[in-house]
Amino acid sequence: MIPRYRRLHETGELLRRAAVLAELSDPCRLCPRACGARRLHGDTGACGATDAAYVSSALLHTGEEPPISGTRGSGTIFFFGCALGCGFCQNHQISHGTPPATARVTDDRLAEMMLRLRDAGAHNINWVTPSHVLPQAVRALDLAAARGLDLPLVYNCSGYLGPEALALLDGVVDIALPDLKWLRPESERACGLRGDYAPNIREVLSRWFDAVGPLTLDEDGIAISGLLVRHLVLPGNLSDTDLALAFLEPLLAAGAGISLMAQYHPPDDLALPPPLNRTLTADEYYGFAYELRQLQPEIAFIQDLDAHGIYNPDFHADDPFSTR
Repeated sequence: MIPRYRRLHETGELLRRAAVLAELSDPCRLCPRACGARRLHGDTGACGATDAAYVSSALLHTGEEPPISGTRGSGTIFFFGCALGCGFCQNHQISHGTPPATARVTDDRLAEMMLRLRDAGAHNINWVTPSHVLPQAVRALDLAAARGLDLPLVYNCSGYLGPEALALLDGVVDIALPDLKWLRPESERACGLRGDYAPNIREVLSRWFDAVGPLTLDEDGIAISGLLVRHLVLPGNLSDTDLALAFLEPLLAAGAGISLMAQYHPPDDLALPPPLNRTLTADEYYGFAYELRQLQPEIAFIQDLDAHGIYNPDFHADDPFSTR
């Protein structure tokens, strides 16, 4: 299967999309926050981004869902910064704060990273938290496509993305891997955020499904296109999992995949308020896992409760996942 972005590259449309995304970044309205930062003029957005992309790690990641990691790993690029900024983020070492100057990458360097991951055997190219660096990422994708990149593109994100930016990704992304974090603004605010994620996420997920369709696997069980939604169950049902499963039911019936995660683990170096300062109980997770099974989705992943702590990376290490 030919990745969708290659067709856009061949017509020049991919580079045009990158230019429009750059316009959306100055004044910035890439995400629902629409902070208005003049990023092409050196301003820092609420996400911490200016006019450059910063990369923490580029590696073969074997800890994603089986259709994403496969047998050889997902060619994963972790970007510094995040537009949403959850206080309990397992990637908080890179999603919060100021990145080191040495992590700054040019478009050409970012393209080289994608090609190196392809040459290392990656099943796909997996952008993690790219929404605030879309102009740079799409320009680099165009350069990589010109040099022969032909792997599916995974868009691995929080789901916090503005409608204009999301529309420009139609035909660029092969596999959408968004989170569904909350559906009640009050739950989001209880987690220390603004409350503008919940009102937008229903539309975001519906539009992702329209763009990429049902999750489609090749003969080896590796994803080549489609929507796979992640939902992290939080203590005290601050994740609105009851509403999340009800909302997702028609998408799952239409072929979207779901990953119901039990891996919530408060980072050891962060002080969080109750109930975010503890892991899940069996009652909090397995009841929802049962409800998901009753929906009989075609492709679903359900973790064991002891997954907490296993997937917490250390981005200060050369290999962030070597301690798992």
